[in-house]
Amino acid sequence: MGLNRRQLLRSSLGVGAVLLVAACSDGADSAGTARRGGTLRVGALGSSARLERDPHGNLSNDSDFLVTSLVYDALTVPGADPNVAPRLATRWEPDASRRRWSFTLAENASFHDGSPVTSDDVAWSLRRLRTVGGASKMPVAVEDITADGPHRVVLAVPEPNTQLPLLVRLMTFTVKKDTTDFSKAIGSGPFRLESYQDGNARLVRNEQWHGTPPLLDAIEVTMFESVTALGNAVLGGQIDLASNVGAIAGRTADGRGDLTVLRRAHDTVVGVAMRTSDGPFADVRVRTALRLGVDRNALVNQVHSGYGTVANDILGTGDPVYDTSLPQRTRDLDRAKTLLREANFDTGRTYPFVTKAEAPGEVESAKVIATQLAEIGVRLDVISQEPNAFYDQTWLKAPLYTISWGTNDSTLFFASKLLSSNSNRNETAFKDVAFDSATAKALAAQSDSEYKSNAQELQRIQYDRGGYLVWGMADGIDIASSRVRDLPTLGGFARVQLERAWLAG
Repeated sequence: MGLNRRQLLRSSLGVGAVLLVAACSDGADSAGTARRGGTLRVGALGSSARLERDPHGNLSNDSDFLVTSLVYDALTVPGADPNVAPRLATRWEPDASRRRWSFTLAENASFHDGSPVTSDDVAWSLRRLRTVGGASKMPVAVEDITADGPHRVVLAVPEPNTQLPLLVRLMTFTVKKDTTDFSKAIGSGPFRLESYQDGNARLVRNEQWHGTPPLLDAIEVTMFESVTALGNAVLGGQIDLASNVGAIAGRTADGRGDLTVLRRAHDTVVGVAMRTSDGPFADVRVRTALRLGVDRNALVNQVHSGYGTVANDILGTGDPVYDTSLPQRTRDLDRAKTLLREANFDTGRTYPFVTKAEAPGEVESAKVIATQLAEIGVRLDVISQEPNAFYDQTWLKAPLYTISWGTNDSTLFFASKLLSSNSNRNETAFKDVAFDSATAKALAAQSDSEYKSNAQELQRIQYDRGGYLVWGMADGIDIASSRVRDLPTLGGFARVQLERAWLAG
């Protein structure tokens, strides 16, 4: 199936830990008990040139995605462990072949106009999502999406796939069947749209939401066209929460008693793709040498300003089955040089290393890596391209280039979409029979233990002979007023899930 890379990046979404509230009472005691009421002022990045009201459209603005995710319900959302949590679907189960999945809907779910949410609404929305957004947003063909009774939807796929509940997370926004006008934003989510103008919106609590009703009376979303303006607004008290504001503002806010800096781990990976099928990095010894030649701690400190963690050459660091038993790679210049000699690597040449200004720190990371690898005799010429040119000319083709991803809670997701031999988004041209076998077995696993065993086997293969140099993970940085409590803590787009947030007195 065709996958749009930027849409996959945006699908890295999450929810914070659920706050269990025994009673929603007005007021708060001195211990900080959750209280009902108040308006949360949120700032999010966006551009007036990319405004989008269609929940199945290209929601490239953080501000539009935030509004959409609170107004509309998706079938599932990410969780911590397991990494898929219920939303509009209260439960799901596959058939024995893992090819046919049944999703049971919340029976008391209703749209903001009072009409009930039915399986016909959901099936129609999913088919429209596939038509408008393509396979990258809806990984099931239109004809394989069916309503089965009033509260159940069935999704069928041609091959076994244990990941389907994950693949329908937070992009599968449900609208009323046959909707053509999205300006009214009739969803079934925890907040209702009261007003929207030029990317700015006011949302009010949906008292009839099928989940635990939000504590906030309202959320006001303000769109900012630059991260600097967003940071200045929260530092100056014009907003209560700056979503995904970055490390520079985080350092400025750190230590201020009136602000909280929230670090969401496993938010973004900035790494290196090394082509494995041919070219100067096809020899696994060369790829291992490059992995041993980088100083991961220095990269995290320099590129992410310390707001991150060292990684270990595997994509999917937030996965509950991420294999922490694999030895952490550290810098070993002597071993790296030995491997290059054994592989007869030509240290007399200079190799192009292509990067792009897409993820924060991506270009800087390429420059730091080039400096570090010069110490083992690998000379790199850093070439920075505009993202559009990069995806046209470099991605999937060049021997060495930087990559950035925000979907980091499923090692199998990366394995099946980026590393399998039959993937048309194989960034490293990696083809490995044992890896493909472990991936297929994990996708068809009949038990948690079988899934974990095969998921860790594919991680070991990626660690030993894959084509990625994954040196570190960047934290997501949100800055909030100290009054704001219970914000989402998971990485990626977890920041948009604000239905459990509340304001202290």
